Formats: sequence, structure tokens, C-alpha cells
Amino acid sequence: MVNDFKNTRTDGNHSARGHEQKTEKYDVVVCGGGLAGFCAAVASARHGAKTCLVQDRPVFGGNSSSEVRVTPHGAAAFHVYAKETGIISELLIEERARNHEPIFENGWTNSVWDMTMYDMAQRTENLTFYLNTTILDVRMAGERKIASVVGYVANAETEIEFVGDVFVDCTGDGLVADRAGCEWRMGSEGREEFAEPHAPLLASGDVMGSSLLFKTKDIGYPAPFTAPDWAAKLDNPDFFYKQGRNPNDMRGGYWWIEIGMPWNTVYENEDIRHELTRYVLGIWDWIKNRDPLTKELAANHAIDWIGQVPGKRESRRIMGHYLMTEHDPQNKTVFDDEIAYGGWFLDLHTPGGLLAPTSEHASSEGYDETSPYMVKSYCGPYGIPLRSTIAKDVDNLMMAGRNISVTHAALGTVRVMATTALVGQAVGTAAAIALKRGVALADVPTQAIQEVKQTLLRDGCFLLNTMNEDELDLARKARVTASSQAALHSAEVRADLSASGERGPQDDFLQQRKGQWIAISEGVLNRVSVCLSNWSDVPQIVEALIIPVDHIWDYRTEATPAIAATKLLIMPGKYQWIDWDVHLDETTGLKSGSYVRLDLLANPNLVWHCAAGIVPGQTCAYEMGEGKMRRDWNGPTRSFRVEPPQHAYRPEYVTNGVTRPYRFTNLWRSDPHEPLSQWLELKWEEQQSIKQVEITFPGSLLWEYRGYAPFYRDPQCPKDYRIEAYVNEEWQELLEVKGNYQRHCRHALAQSVQTNKLRVVIEATNGDPSAAIYEVRCY
Repeated sequence: MVNDFKNTRTDGNHSARGHEQKTEKYDVVVCGGGLAGFCAAVASARHGAKTCLVQDRPVFGGNSSSEVRVTPHGAAAFHVYAKETGIISELLIEERARNHEPIFENGWTNSVWDMTMYDMAQRTENLTFYLNTTILDVRMAGERKIASVVGYVANAETEIEFVGDVFVDCTGDGLVADRAGCEWRMGSEGREEFAEPHAPLLASGDVMGSSLLFKTKDIGYPAPFTAPDWAAKLDNPDFFYKQGRNPNDMRGGYWWIEIGMPWNTVYENEDIRHELTRYVLGIWDWIKNRDPLTKELAANHAIDWIGQVPGKRESRRIMGHYLMTEHDPQNKTVFDDEIAYGGWFLDLHTPGGLLAPTSEHASSEGYDETSPYMVKSYCGPYGIPLRSTIAKDVDNLMMAGRNISVTHAALGTVRVMATTALVGQAVGTAAAIALKRGVALADVPTQAIQEVKQTLLRDGCFLLNTMNEDELDLARKARVTASSQAALHSAEVRADLSASGERGPQDDFLQQRKGQWIAISEGVLNRVSVCLSNWSDVPQIVEALIIPVDHIWDYRTEATPAIAATKLLIMPGKYQWIDWDVHLDETTGLKSGSYVRLDLLANPNLVWHCAAGIVPGQTCAYEMGEGKMRRDWNGPTRSFRVEPPQHAYRPEYVTNGVTRPYRFTNLWRSDPHEPLSQWLELKWEEQQSIKQVEITFPGSLLWEYRGYAPFYRDPQCPKDYRIEAYVNEEWQELLEVKGNYQRHCRHALAQSVQTNKLRVVIEATNGDPSAAIYEVRCY
């Protein structure tokens, strides 16, 4: 006998269509589980809001997931020490520590990344999540308020109505906002509307396209490949080599396998997917079987994975209370409601992608970092306002991701995933605070913005124009001392290269002006020295300048007058330390607690050698044109020496309110010549009741995600440490941590401790000889 269960349920929750129906109530409902939505949901839940995250795919991460495999990019690709922190940093540090897979660019993301996010979601209190759940409908309570969204769980025949107080649209396509009746834009604004330099002369429906990635594997022996008949037929080398589609890596990962126009990136997404699949196979056929430049290189490579989900760059942009234009990132507009930052360049892909005459502009120019287009497009770091994430037409709707309130031109920089993750965390935080305080979303940018910003800083984020001013942070009232402190003497060259006279792998000629930031703590600088090689047979002259700068991303070459200038004579020879007696002090414009930049102007016969290792907080750049510098990937530090040594890593910097190098180093670092353990001590005049200690360690700030190796643990990050309190005239251990590699660590004590002295004792790092801390907070 066969049991027939059709239409046998009579409990009232079973519809005539044969699927389950239920209703759930939440404080915050986040629709879309890409990096923006994921960070928004986790932040909201962590701050006490009962939160539901609804994701239409089987995994979190959106374009970064193992389904699409786009590497998360952000400000750190162009600005040293600009790595995004907060929830996204926790995730990326954890993934690199767990994952065996290298990340070279696109196509190599594996399921370890998916599970890192899944693990965080499982461990987050107040967070419920539904995967494989598509939003079908938006139900309104009047014209300006969403009552609920309706989702359908694939493969479970279940329909769920998600009732909420605040909704966050992180769907990418702005699905919820569209169904709720919000105004949105899609396409390119004409230049006359906002006078944006990157805008086309005339407005159009043009958007950036979507990409489908693939990955290959070197199997060690010849791997044949035959393309199916329906694959794209490509046999023109110019299509690749003269139009910005260089197959430069046999491992795959080509972002330029991109198509958008003439298809609609919302309604015709599946058509785009099928067309992209044709091109993936046709492109691999060209690389593998036809291209004389790549056939031998690809001989042993076999296709290992082909994406089935296009990575989408652009569709609807929902109008908020502020519309960011290209002028905001270009001019670094300072917003009172700044809640995140960006720093990717204005990366606007050519509409049509593979169907267009050329690929993305920078690529079609051969990635010339000093071309007029790249100079025009370089921007940041810049702030992003909360108002661009609050829908203007619906009172309880926010946005995070590529669908926030920006123009097409501004989207070129705001859209990258590490940036959208920061925006997501800020939106989730603001939503929870708005509900907790009973403040309308539209009023948060004026009535609760300080709480939002201070909360983001406490949660490990960084803001360009806000520092820690938390009145509840007891550490701000303490006097800070340490067992030792490092002094900034120099950035030395590699001894083996100096002995051999050979150029190092990062040493390049002075083809253009180069600059080295140097932290000044003493208000006195008597001498600076640089290590140069003159590769010619005759003496050479190089102009040298010392320029005060506002911070480590102050790339201006002409805006600030030099406080010292000279011409250095360099005789023929290798690895020469050239001294310059500058005799600067505060009367000549030198400021204690700030940076100066030592610039050497172009002389292509000279090499300014790179330092042997990282000197924390001391970074370098080169001139790209039009009075503008950019990050020097051959750094991060050029060789230099200073007299007298600068005490750039004092213990008191851990309470100055900034948790990375910015306007100064902002770091305590112990003397590397002294053995570990080393300690940092906070002392108060009166007894304090301390229940929680929060520490920000160094590490994972220099490079973007793909710059870190498998199983990476940053050497500068403390590994083993303990927290002690001075109680009853002796030091008592409050807790001990072994095997740490995370940057931002929060420790709730088992019980409150009454003390006037607290110590963080660092027993071991993950490799660096110095103990180091950016910030300590106590509550």
C-alpha cells in the first residue's frame, strides 16, 4: 500500500497550493546574504536586535562565495594600512588562518570561506537565518512603511512571512525597495546632471556587466580540451591583446569575461549567464588550443571549475537621503554622518564587456598606473555617509551593498565588496541603535550619529574623521607605561644584497618621484640618510625634499611647501648611505606627533633601495602624475636613517583613540632587542571597577585579502598573552589567551575586579620580536 499524503494537513498552516505557510516576527529583517547583508545582520544581532537574515543562495558571501569566487577588494589595494576592519576583518583573518588554498585573484575561493561565514552566523546570538530563500513579495502598511516581506524556501515547499520593524535591502538588485515603491536609478547619468568627469556626455541605460569566472589546475601532464560546438569562436589576437583582455595567468580568474548590455542585468540575468558560459569555453579554447603565446603555457592545465552564477556589478541604485556623486570620493568630502570609508579607484567597466570595442579602461591601457585615466580615477580614502543608506521613500528601509544611493560614476569605487561590508556593518549597527533609542531612521544621521560612530569604533571599525571619545572607556583616564618601547632609528636594507651589490626584487630605478613617510616624535630632526645605488659611470644629482603631511594618505606633491630641500651628490657605486644634515625643529615647521615625507625626485640612473622588512607605520609612495602620489607596491618601506631616533611607539598611544597608522603611528611597540615577555600597564589614581577589557592588536592591515598566504597568522599579532590586575598589593592573573591571531579581542571577565592597575602581558607573538598594541579599552 502506498501512502498518499497530499492535502492531508488540517492544522490551518497548509495552503491549497500544497506548501507550508508561517509567519515570523523580528526587529530587523536583512534581505540578501552577500558580504554587505551578512555584516549588517551580524552587527544588528550583536547589538541586541532580534534579526533575521534571508539569503536566496545556499551559501553566504554573494559574489565572494564559492559559487561566484570574486576576491573581495577594497581600499587596501591602493592605500597602505587601509585594510577594512570590523566584522569583515574577523572573517578574512579567520579564513586565512584556516584555509590551505592560496588566493591569487578571482576563481580560487573555496568552501572554507563559505563555512567561515556560516560558522559566524551559527555562533551569533539573536540571529536567525534562512538560506535558499527567495523574496517573493513586499507587503506595505500604508505608503511609507513595509509591514513584511514574503520568502519562499526552495526545496522545502515553505512560504514565510517575515514581519519586521526595520528592513535592510542587501539584495544587490534593490528587489525589496523596488517592490516597496522606492525611487531608483539604473544606467549612467549624463555629464550635465552633476558635472562628473567620468560620466558620459549623454545619459543612457548603460551599466557595468556581470562576469563568469573559471579556474584551472596544473595536473602535471598534457590535458586536452575540446570546446563544444556552441562555444564562442574566437580567433583574433587583437580581441585579447589590443582590447584589454590579456590572458596573463593560466590559472584563470579573468574578470574581463564580462557581459551586460544589451541585456538587462536584472530581468535577463539568465541570458547573460548562458552567453558568458559560451565565452568561458571559447576563451579557454583560444588559450589552450589556438593562441601561440599561451598554448605551451596551458598545455598541462585542465579546467577545474566553471562558475554557474554571474558576478553582477550593477543594476538598480535606490535613492536615499543623500546621493553620492563622483565628486565626493574625488574631493574626500567630510560628512558629519560618515559611517564607513572606501578607497578603490573609480573603476567603471566598459558597457557591454566582451561585446564592446575594448575592455575596462585601465586594462585596455595596459594597467599603466601613471596614465591620464588612472590619475583621473585614483581616489580616497574617502568617507561614506549614513544618509546614502536610508531610503527616502520608505520610513523603515535601509540599503547596503551596490544598491545604495550613489551615481553610476560613484558606484565605480563604492561597489567593491570590502567597502560594502563596512557599509553593511554600519547599517546593521544604526538599525539596532535606532530601535533601541526609538529614533526614526531618517533622524539617526542627526540625532544618534555619535553613538553609531562610537559604537563602530568600539567594534573594531575605523573612521577617517572620528576617534574614540567613549566616556565609558576607563582606559582613557589611565596613565600608560610599558616594560620597554621601540625607537625609530632606521629602515635598513638587506645585508646579503648590500654585500653582493645586486638589486633586490623590489628595488626599482627612480623613474619618477618617490616619497617615504617618517614619524616625528621629538620635534627635532638633525639628519636623514638614504641608501642609494648609482648604476651609471658618472656622478649623479638627485633633488631631495622634506614635506610636512597631514597623514599617511596625503599624496599631494605640490600643496605644502617643503621645510627642507637640497641636491644630493651620488658617486658611482652600489648601496651607499647618503647623509643629509637638515637641522629641523619646531621653529622650522617640524611638528612633533606627525609625519613628514622625504621625497627624492626622479633620476633614472639611481635606485633608492627598499628596506629589508616592515617598519610599522612608515610607508612609501611614488608620483603618478598631476601632483598626486599613490601607494608603492615595491615597499612598504624605503631605506632611511634618522638622527636623533624618534620615539614613535610610545605606550600612551594605545589610548589616543586611533587604531592604525594614520596621522601618526598610534602604536605601542616594545624594544625588539629586549626578550619577550613584555607588558603594557594602565594605572589610575583611584580604584576602578573593571568588567571587560578590549584590545586591538597589530596585523592584517598592510595588504588586501589576496596578499595573505594560506594558514596565515600575522607575525605582528600577539599569540600568547594574559591580563593581570593589581589586587591586594600583588598581581593577579585575570585570564590567559593562547594561540591568538585575531586583531580585535574582547574579554569579559568572570567577575568585576577592583583595581587601580591593569596589565596586558604579551608572552609570544606570531613571529615578530616586538610586542605591540594599538588600543586598550576597559569597561
